[in-house]
Amino acid sequence: MKPLDAALVPEGARATRVTEWRDGCIAERADWLAEEVPVALVFNGISHAVMLASPADLEDFALGFALTEGLIDTPAELYGVEAHPVAEGLELQLEVSSACAWRLKERRRTLAGRTGCGLCGTDSLAQVQRDLPSAPVVTVTPSALARALRGLRTHQALQQLTGATHAAAWCGLDGRIRHVREDIGRHNALDKLIGAMHRAGEEASRGFVALTSRASFEMVQKSAAAGI
Repeated sequence: MKPLDAALVPEGARATRVTEWRDGCIAERADWLAEEVPVALVFNGISHAVMLASPADLEDFALGFALTEGLIDTPAELYGVEAHPVAEGLELQLEVSSACAWRLKERRRTLAGRTGCGLCGTDSLAQVQRDLPSAPVVTVTPSALARALRGLRTHQALQQLTGATHAAAWCGLDGRIRHVREDIGRHNALDKLIGAMHRAGEEASRGFVALTSRASFEMVQKSAAAGI
């Protein structure tokens, strides 16, 4: 492994030594690992969820998670986010509106999030399928899809270094990539992207999302909740 300038190492990657077996021989070499950290999302002092995630773009993650889980209706209901290292991982302290606090009581979840999870931690079957806004009518051409998928590979710095992360990209209708977020968990990557889109003032009806993972029920539901 060639040494990298520290400024070029993406957040969420850690250098290590590994032992490999190749051509009948054991050898030690340098390699890169994708970090996976327990991240607790705490709303107005109340712990709501713990997700295993890559420790990068955490403000985007907090905003996107709150929106796609229906805990806030608009970004304006999230007043602030502070990240605090703790012995077990990271805590994201979210300051939210009183209306959000009421929703938390209605939809209280205690879950241990896993990178491959679908609906882990949902309290009841009634919470599986939520009322969602109608998706905007968007026409996407095959050439735009192909352009987005080709471009996505070049925007995955963490994946190229570690081979262990997913990515979600916001693309214009021409297929040009505007924003990308990576995470060891596909749901987290999408939440981070949606948070980044809102912070950048992107209009959801003027593009589409390209993913490196399958479009599971929850991924589609999160996108629909964001108006994508």
